Amino acid sequence: MDTMFPEVKGRFGFGCMRLPMTGEEVDLDHFAAMTDRFLAAGFNYFDTAHGYISEKSETAIRACLTSRHPRESYILTDKLSGNYFETGADIRPLFERQLAACGGDYFDFYLLHAMSAARYDHYTGCRAFETVQELKAEGKIRHVGMSFHDTADVLERILTDHPELEVVQLQFNYLDFDDPKVQSRACYEVCVKHNKPVIVMEPVKGGKLAAVPEEAAALMKEAHPDWSPASWAIRFAAGLDQVMMVLSGMSSMEQLLDNTGYMQDPAPLTAEEVKLLELSAEIISALPAVA
Repeated sequence: MDTMFPEVKGRFGFGCMRLPMTGEEVDLDHFAAMTDRFLAAGFNYFDTAHGYISEKSETAIRACLTSRHPRESYILTDKLSGNYFETGADIRPLFERQLAACGGDYFDFYLLHAMSAARYDHYTGCRAFETVQELKAEGKIRHVGMSFHDTADVLERILTDHPELEVVQLQFNYLDFDDPKVQSRACYEVCVKHNKPVIVMEPVKGGKLAAVPEEAAALMKEAHPDWSPASWAIRFAAGLDQVMMVLSGMSSMEQLLDNTGYMQDPAPLTAEEVKLLELSAEIISALPAVA
């Protein structure tokens, strides 16, 4: 879709949940180099949350992004995670800690994190929706949304109750899109109904769709010898009309170069290419599950 947020460049975002690591610590030199290359490629959207990498993602962003690049050169998204506050009085101090950890004075996007039916009650009881709107009015948040993990009827309820939410972050990929248990397609269609731009997380299913079975990989390679399996997955997500952004949790320069290369001009998949992914999904789903 044409972005409702012209400050966002491109339709590809840097998910900061799986950064390059050296042991238990983020490899800051590697991450800084990836950050520089990402911006140089014409993209500017970075996504984090307080709990990512045992609370090290935000401080890595401060070290490698916000302290090294002008504020107007990047878009920074953080999240309000329900497990970090017990009462409404806890939200503002948490928010200020997040700003300090990231090294900024405002977030471009701030998402109520991992929303579900149970968490909705918690967020509502703590007046989280009202508090983030107050922070927006104070200029500390530019845009408010939520990331969502539940069924379509729960999403319908929340978006009906809170039309002020500007974006929805959904988890889907070509393997799960039509799975009736996951309800990815149904949730996407709720966002279309409410005209909410969609940010896609986990388009490669935690890396599973970057290393597909040989039979599926052979089909992909025959159709497009230069496309990686991960690129097929990300192109699928980016091709849906309501999608404004696809996130990838990149942990190496190799992954970043691959992703930013084909996302410079991500043409939608053809009907034949979508059929190939449907066949690939059948091949993957037929494999026995690993405990």
